[in-house]
Amino acid sequence: MQFDVSLFLEALTSQAYLSGAALAIGLAFLAQFLGSVLGLGVAMLRRSSFRPLSLFALGYAWVFRALPVLLLLILAWNALPQMVPALRESWYTPFLAALLALTVHETALMSEVFRSGLSSVNEGQRLAGRALGFAPVGTYRWIIMPQVIRTILPPLGNRIILQVQITSLTSVIAMEELMTAAQDEVTRTFRYAEFYTAAAVYYLVIVSLLMLAQHYVERRYKWTSSRSAAQPKKTKASVSA
Repeated sequence: MQFDVSLFLEALTSQAYLSGAALAIGLAFLAQFLGSVLGLGVAMLRRSSFRPLSLFALGYAWVFRALPVLLLLILAWNALPQMVPALRESWYTPFLAALLALTVHETALMSEVFRSGLSSVNEGQRLAGRALGFAPVGTYRWIIMPQVIRTILPPLGNRIILQVQITSLTSVIAMEELMTAAQDEVTRTFRYAEFYTAAAVYYLVIVSLLMLAQHYVERRYKWTSSRSAAQPKKTKASVSA
């Protein structure tokens, strides 16, 4: 059986594939955003001097880093509604179940990324902020977090790319993303090569664009940080002159 180019091109430009790709991207970015925000909170709890909070954060990261995403998706879609009757209603869609599962997993992973970034900042930076009259929130906002962001940009970019790839697993809960669109066509025609190759092209394009964006942001932030770091030296030199 030869590769049918016309069937491949038809799949590549079909509305089902376009809609599936858009849904996958939207889910990936939303889950990554929520996971990053919550992950920062968990990382901060890990550093808390209040022992119960730090133990809770440690336990959360331990449990949800260990559980596979596929298992979390099945639990969110099949098991959770059995325990929570409200989730049996029509408003609880596969998208919401997937978002819940991916966010829970990403929060645990990003908590470790943020914990590593926070640990890379010298304790003297916090003391310097206090000496300059910054409140704790101001110290984190203006002194600590810019350095943390610079440290975590590469792993954060990689997590976004992986998140797009992970959305393919949501086909097990019948979410109509890109892989589901490909599987539906394969089930109907048994033409594996054409439809899965079309899906591969979509993922290749999406990930390539994300890699370019990651490279641009890293270079931009590095240039901005370097310029900010050089500014005091320039000021000092001008004063001496």
